Amino acid sequence: MSGLPLFFETRAHLLVCTGPSCRRAGSLALFAEATTDLEARRLAYYAGGSLRFTESGCLGACSTGPTVAAYYADGETLAQAWYTRMDREKVLVLAQALHDGAALPIDGRFDR
Repeated sequence: MSGLPLFFETRAHLLVCTGPSCRRAGSLALFAEATTDLEARRLAYYAGGSLRFTESGCLGACSTGPTVAAYYADGETLAQAWYTRMDREKVLVLAQALHDGAALPIDGRFDR
């Protein structure tokens, strides 16, 4: 054994804001619920999927949380998509689209 950690290929990384305003809007519960859903649907990288899903500090969209940022490969570049007022179902739709390499949802997206 080389002492190195296991590596899992990643198609996208989703970050859920857990800054003070987003916490008041339910981001901690959203993170816990969505984590369970991503594991059950085998979308999380450690469950056989291709997505990393983590909590983050403040993402800066404080009045419209919970906020979720997605970073993903778009050809040879790193792309990003930002979402506001996220809930469990919206996170699952976004996660599935990222996992499948499909068009990303527009509901709640504010970076365009």
